[in-house]
Amino acid sequence: MSDAHLPQRSTLRAALVGNPNSGKTSLFNQLTGSHQKVANYAGVTVERKEGRFTTPQGREVRLLDLPGAYSLSSTSPDEDVTRDVCLGRHATEQRPELIICVVSASNLRLHLRFLLEIKQLGLPVIVALSMMDEAKKRGLQIDITGLQAELGMPVVPVISLRKDGVARLLQVLDMEVPTPPPPLEDGTDLHAKVRTLLKTYTNEETLGTDVLVDRLDRWLLHPVWGPAILLVVLFVMFQTVFAWAQPLMDGLDSGIGLLGQIILKPLPDGILRSLLADGVIAGAGTVVVFLPQILLLFLWILALEESGYLPRAAFLLDRVMATAGLSGRSFIPLLSSFACAIPGIMAARTIQNPRDRLVTILIAPLMTCSARLPVYTLLIAAFVPHRTVLGVLGLQGLVLFALYAVAIISGVAAARIMTRGVKSEEHPLLLELPPYRLPNPRSLALGLWQRATMFLSRVGTIIVTLNVLLWALSSFPLPPANATGAAIDYSLAGRIGHLMLPIFAPIGFNWQICVSLIPGLAAREVAVSALATVYALGASEDSAAEKLMPLLSAHWSMATAFSLLAWYVYAPQCISTLAVMRRETRSMKVVLGAAAYLFGLAYAASLLTYHITRAFTGG
Repeated sequence: MSDAHLPQRSTLRAALVGNPNSGKTSLFNQLTGSHQKVANYAGVTVERKEGRFTTPQGREVRLLDLPGAYSLSSTSPDEDVTRDVCLGRHATEQRPELIICVVSASNLRLHLRFLLEIKQLGLPVIVALSMMDEAKKRGLQIDITGLQAELGMPVVPVISLRKDGVARLLQVLDMEVPTPPPPLEDGTDLHAKVRTLLKTYTNEETLGTDVLVDRLDRWLLHPVWGPAILLVVLFVMFQTVFAWAQPLMDGLDSGIGLLGQIILKPLPDGILRSLLADGVIAGAGTVVVFLPQILLLFLWILALEESGYLPRAAFLLDRVMATAGLSGRSFIPLLSSFACAIPGIMAARTIQNPRDRLVTILIAPLMTCSARLPVYTLLIAAFVPHRTVLGVLGLQGLVLFALYAVAIISGVAAARIMTRGVKSEEHPLLLELPPYRLPNPRSLALGLWQRATMFLSRVGTIIVTLNVLLWALSSFPLPPANATGAAIDYSLAGRIGHLMLPIFAPIGFNWQICVSLIPGLAAREVAVSALATVYALGASEDSAAEKLMPLLSAHWSMATAFSLLAWYVYAPQCISTLAVMRRETRSMKVVLGAAAYLFGLAYAASLLTYHITRAFTGG
């Protein structure tokens, strides 16, 4: 390509738009790789993703990944942002110089309508025709040259799952920015226009449905076998969280222990050694060791999402949501809450009915987020025997599955109570079911990398900071010279724990647990490292995590451990979740009500669990 064809070498502002399930995220990841920044738009809880990349000819492109939208006639804050940015109405975002509209070749009938709306904006547009490999497998033929001439904009086939699948798109970006396409005539029927385009430039009308998709859907969406298969998938997922992650956890545990020895060996006994051993290494190490389990859980979620199975799970559970007085639209926000309640609450903004949206926000904290996983796995590993049931099922995995099941059942019951007697005006669930596909290893790796860096950044900031603070509270003031009890009993942390004890003693908590609950409000997983710090575990010989489990099993009863598990199923041990709830509802009354009912459920569940377990175990 000659320099005469190249535009001025200023950074090109481009926006990536498209329907959900169009392949937009895969294309964004392929183009920008790890050069991404993720934040929220000011004033709204809508994710803002921006990436940068350089074309083969050296052109710098700033690519803004706008939220997925089905139409510019917006019905949600997500679509509001996409519309306002494209029209140049957004308060903080410049209007793009170029729009890259991702259109799925496997669902042209739906996606071309949105493209025709984009055509009317008066901006240069490049059409990225995604999923061409899947279209070809179906036998779909597209006259790209004719379609390009009809639309008046470049149409570029892409296969974002392959490394060379975006080469042609990069070549087009290296050329002059195309002129805006001619607008459609006023009053044009977009649906009729789409039908004409499909009839003229594709052979879609002569094709039947995808045989493989039909066969899979016949089983996976069956009213009986579909839910049974979904239950098996979830069951296997929680079994593997224990089984597959354990070797990695053991290796990480040993590595942290070795690192602790190297750091602490040259240091004499004293305040500095205690700070590093009990505050930093014990605090961070006991949480970091659970990273393999968290990543394995996210690997399952990402793989199920990329495979096209999650929307079908939403369809299957629409009836379950109906029993809770909600529509299937609540499923996706609640599913997101299994990763973290914060994005789950944010995702509830897509629910148009105010009552259903509020109820979804109120029950989202009941879904078992990944931050609970370190607490669950610590206590399960310490108190539930590592043995199999029926020869193949791990007992520890069964208990973990039961905790998730109890949370889901409780959420459904809570929603049923909240919606009793109030009729919902929400329309029936309408979902686009994407074709099945093998998950892209690169996208999976990028998603896991982002989650790992996010988790480790929390360890390096919030968790270590809180544990150093807790170490200080546990170490000072020093006991008097004639003291006979444990030194920590005379510290501020010990005094705080003993003050809280009368409230929590009826549910089996000791004062050390009471102290760990306080920093755990900032991040649930901090409770694990807080326990290590309160118990003053050094890392000079073995890692803190390795020593914490046998220590708890020796000093706690099974009733206490199960009571703490029950507490974490329900308690809103996350200030960030309550803050986002306040931001979404704009009501402190709602937040206080949510905190009250969740803490009330937690206390009642722990009280019952503690005394029932004592009755069965005798102590």
